[in-house]
Amino acid sequence: MLKLILLSTVQSLFLVASQIFLKFAGTRMGTFHFTVESFKQVLLNWQLACSGISIAIATALWMYILKHFEFSVAYPMISISYVFGMIASVYIFNESVPMTRWIGVGFIMIGVIFIAR
Repeated sequence: MLKLILLSTVQSLFLVASQIFLKFAGTRMGTFHFTVESFKQVLLNWQLACSGISIAIATALWMYILKHFEFSVAYPMISISYVFGMIASVYIFNESVPMTRWIGVGFIMIGVIFIAR
């Protein structure tokens, strides 16, 4: 079970990293129009490339997890990504997160603990 928890945590980190890079990429790109210049902007956006690499690694890890563990146990484990997403929203994007969301994340983690046992 420890192996699943570790793999799920790493997979969730890559999943969240992908979304963080995607948000940065979208912010950097601004308005998109179907022009050659807009496509160049997309192709040269390093944050978008990092997002793609991160999601590819997360997907490869997820495929490994699905192959080696029961789906009913593995799938809820990726909800760990919600915790990392909330932490990123505070420390990377400087968002204020209300207590009700933290309580919700706490319930998610309690659920993950129950499933892991």
